[in-house]
Amino acid sequence: MKTCRNRIIFFVGLFLFWEVIVRLIGWPPVVMPKPTDVFPAMWTGFTDMTLVYALLASFQRLAIGLGLSLLIGTGLGIWLAKSKTADDTVGSLVLALQSVPSIVWLPLAIVWFGYSETAIIFIVTLGGTLVMTINMRMGIKNVPPLYIKAASTMGASGFEMFWKIILPASIPYAVTGVRLAWAFAWRALMAAELLSMGPGLGYSLKWASEFAKMDIVFGIIIIICVIGTVVDFLIFQRMEKSVARRWGLEESN
Repeated sequence: MKTCRNRIIFFVGLFLFWEVIVRLIGWPPVVMPKPTDVFPAMWTGFTDMTLVYALLASFQRLAIGLGLSLLIGTGLGIWLAKSKTADDTVGSLVLALQSVPSIVWLPLAIVWFGYSETAIIFIVTLGGTLVMTINMRMGIKNVPPLYIKAASTMGASGFEMFWKIILPASIPYAVTGVRLAWAFAWRALMAAELLSMGPGLGYSLKWASEFAKMDIVFGIIIIICVIGTVVDFLIFQRMEKSVARRWGLEESN
C-alpha cells in the first residue's frame, strides 16, 4: 500500500513538474505540450473511439503474436536443452539473433509479406520467441541433478521423467520467459505498427506525428507505458512471485 502511494505521489509530482517547466520556458504545444494539453486529447481519443479501436487492433495482433511466440519458444527451448547438437548449432543462432532489435526485421517483413497483418504478427512473434526459447532452455538445463537422481531411483525415466520432474522444475524459468516475451513482443508490436497501414497504437502515433499533433503523440506514449507497466505488475510480476514461493525460491509473507 505504501509503495503504491509513493508511486502515485511521484507521478503526480512528475506531471506537475512537466506542466510548470513547459509554462516557464514557453514551448508551443507543437513542440512540447503540457499535461493539460495531453490529457484532454487522450480523453477525446477515447470518447470518439479512435484510441479504443487502435487499442483493440493492437491487442488482437499481440495476442496472436505472443501466443505463437510462447508455443514456438517453448518447443525450441525444450529441443535445444535435450539435444546437444541442436544446442551447439541452432542454439548459437538463437543467441546471435537475440541481439538483433526487432525493428531491424521490418524491411524483411515488408519485402516478404508486404504492408499486411502477417508482417506485423511476424515481427511480434519473432520478438517474443527468442527470449522464450532461451529461458526455456535454461530452465531445463538448470534442473538440479539431485531431482533427476532421486526420480531415477524411484523408477522414473524417459517421458515420465521429463513430464513429472524436469518440466515442473523448469517452470520458474518458463514464467520469467513468458514475462520477458510479453515485454519484447509489446515493444516489437509498437515498432511494427509504425510502418503499418493501421489501425493500431503504433499507427496512431505515426499519424499524429506526421500531422504535428504532439498532444496525441505524448498521450499515446503514456498509454503504451501505462499498459506495459500495469500488465507486467498485475499479471506477470505476481505470477512470477507466486511460482517463486511455490518452488521455495522466495519466502512467503
